[in-house]
Amino acid sequence: MPLSEYEQRVLEQMERALTSDDPRLANTLQSSGRKPVLRYVIAGVGLVVGLLVLVLGAANSNVVLGVVGFAVMFAAVGWAFAFAPRKRGPHGVVGADGAVAPRGTAKGRTKGSSTAGFMSRMEARWDRRRGHGR
Repeated sequence: MPLSEYEQRVLEQMERALTSDDPRLANTLQSSGRKPVLRYVIAGVGLVVGLLVLVLGAANSNVVLGVVGFAVMFAAVGWAFAFAPRKRGPHGVVGADGAVAPRGTAKGRTKGSSTAGFMSRMEARWDRRRGHGR
């Protein structure tokens, strides 16, 4: 069942608010989560090479070689699962027209609203939209 126009508008406003309040989370939720396969292949090769160096160091009773092998394995796995730099989303407060203003200059903000939590602001917006007007 498709959403009504009102529900679509509310959903879009919530998405804009999420993007302005926590751009990293919004970007994480919007991204496909797919990392390049080449990164995993290179990390796998690094893991195997590190394991071979570690075993070679243990077989020859060479502690330094074993430590180097472990370090190579650790670096390969760390590089495989490291987060790639992501584009940063808009920062600030989303106005009613969808424009993003810096945090201190948004129209209609009250003095205490900067300390209010995300859920408090969402509840206040919901009440205003429903006509309860807190």
